[in-house]
Amino acid sequence: MKNPFLTVVWSLLCVVTALAEQPEPRPLTAEDLWAMKRISAPALSPDGRWVVYTQTQFDPETNKSDSDLWLVPSDGSAPPRRLTWHKGGDSSPVWRPDGGAILFRSKRGDGPTQFQLLPLNGGEAQPMTELPVSPNHAIWFPDGRRVLFVAKTWPDLKDDFDAVKQRVKEHKDDETKAKTTDSRLFRYWDHYLTDGSRAHLFILDTDTGAVEGLTTDHDLHLPFFGVGGTFDLSADGQTVALTAMLGGPTFTELNADIFTIDVASRKLTALTADNPAFDNSPRFTPDGKALLYHRRDQVNIAPERAKLVRYDLATGKTKAILRGFEESVGNLNFSQDGKTVFFSAGLNGHTQLFAAPLKGGKPKVIHGEHTNLGLDIAADTLVFTQESILFPARLMVKQDRNSEAVVLADPNADLLAQLDLGRFESLTFKGADNHEVQMFVAFPPGFDSGKKWPLVHMIHGGPHGAFMDRFHYRWNQALFAAPGYVVAAVNFHGSTGFGQAFTSSILGNHAEKPFEDIMKGTDVLIGKGYIDETRMAATGGSYGGYMVSWILGHTDRFKCLINHAGVYDLMAQFASDYTWGRANNYGAAPYTDPNRIDKYSPSRYAANFKTPTLILHGEKDYRVPYTQGVNLHGVLTAKGVPSRLVIFPNENHWILKPQAGLLWWREVHGWLSQHLD
Repeated sequence: MKNPFLTVVWSLLCVVTALAEQPEPRPLTAEDLWAMKRISAPALSPDGRWVVYTQTQFDPETNKSDSDLWLVPSDGSAPPRRLTWHKGGDSSPVWRPDGGAILFRSKRGDGPTQFQLLPLNGGEAQPMTELPVSPNHAIWFPDGRRVLFVAKTWPDLKDDFDAVKQRVKEHKDDETKAKTTDSRLFRYWDHYLTDGSRAHLFILDTDTGAVEGLTTDHDLHLPFFGVGGTFDLSADGQTVALTAMLGGPTFTELNADIFTIDVASRKLTALTADNPAFDNSPRFTPDGKALLYHRRDQVNIAPERAKLVRYDLATGKTKAILRGFEESVGNLNFSQDGKTVFFSAGLNGHTQLFAAPLKGGKPKVIHGEHTNLGLDIAADTLVFTQESILFPARLMVKQDRNSEAVVLADPNADLLAQLDLGRFESLTFKGADNHEVQMFVAFPPGFDSGKKWPLVHMIHGGPHGAFMDRFHYRWNQALFAAPGYVVAAVNFHGSTGFGQAFTSSILGNHAEKPFEDIMKGTDVLIGKGYIDETRMAATGGSYGGYMVSWILGHTDRFKCLINHAGVYDLMAQFASDYTWGRANNYGAAPYTDPNRIDKYSPSRYAANFKTPTLILHGEKDYRVPYTQGVNLHGVLTAKGVPSRLVIFPNENHWILKPQAGLLWWREVHGWLSQHLD
């Protein structure tokens, strides 16, 4: 007979040995960041029982990514399983109405990405389209035999895709590659818009493969900035609502309206032509009697929040339905009984989930922790992704609005168990105008408040954006902190999520209040006793780079600066792809008061520059043209101020490829180490 005492001792020894063999968690590295699996686009089956989502993994050696579809039961009764194994990009899953198949996008071969249909009762995915351009943003008709989607064509070619194929070839074979335009808008983000093509809506017959134009007979421009979420199909499949701009391509003013088009007759009706400002993102209510859409009332005012408006299709009357809510909303969904609208919105540094009566009323928070995105609802089950400063996106489910959120899939759990991401806290302090300002502070692994630590500021872009409790794959607070730095992320005046007045408070003067907030936040942290004020740095991208350049000319309290894709010369920003609203943002236009623009341009204060500065920029950045970074580097080096310039020829405003991302972090950490350690 076994001795019970010896058995217990032996078991304890095994546990102690196993624990001793586990390595101590280590700090996060850039390689860890690119090894993480990224999940997105969760979609519930019509009965709410299953969730399909996209999972992407990057390979730094090949400098490529691989995306596949995964499936998991919404009740968590089984682990996720992989649905597609194709090397390349499988993404954007959409359930067929009967729940028996999933339509998705996939790039297979040398041609454009196409639609594939994957039956869930077994078998391989089958191609649904073979177009010379990529179809996107699919919505099934209720009959399960047709699909509404968007693709590009030319006004004179409409849905003649043989002719479209020939024209695509002609453009590819054109040796001049010249870009000719009369338009205010001729390039966007990282690509040109001068070939004359436009996005239109089409209908695919999945039985025959035939594709027919829905909007091609109308002189429309669907939004150039991406049409996902900008059109919807009524529950009976008879009407489409869409965001579009009418008329020619000069874009002197940027004004989109909401239209409906009858699927059978192709009759187009403008619903919001009386509003000179931007209307977008229509969604039919479940009963088909109304539309919800986002309405702006001011022309070319960037920080104005979009009001969620209900449009009665019978009477044409509109009503703003969110009482006392001052932030823009996203991911609109409805309850099964059609009485409640669900949405996400950024508030106080968190992207929260809300519910509000469809008839109008005060929104109620149904999930407020961290950052919650990609909300989808079916049969009153809610799925979404959730992330935090301390963990990347994981898949969550709530069986109803009042239940606890449960993790359905967390593909990075094993890797996170090996890492020490430190900790973070949120605090507030009195900033400009004595207003409350919120700041996230990330602490490195092993932080001891009794010691002195270097401080690194992260300054967000926009400026009408915000630092959120989320896991960013470049401006990652935990990775900035990992070498042994305290990292501050101030949501300064102009940030979103803190009320409309706070967001609008910097119109005409982007510099002074945010600068004051950042300086006061610095003083707050120094006052806590653990910051070495002789070893401080500031980093930022886009508008954050503007503020780094402003800091460069207005204080020498930082040992070094890092400017990614930053604005240096405000006047030169009229070479940006997007120039609407800049007169409001800067306080003047170049042709009305250039001195006003110059007053708040960092370039004006070059005589004061003395802080070593690292400059990083993508050459395909059309939002902040890379010559901004080149200009700053030229001025610094001419003055004899230490400056290092890194240009990424194949990257845009963001750094998206693994090898470029790893190099970005090596340069950033190397610069900080050189000046702070």
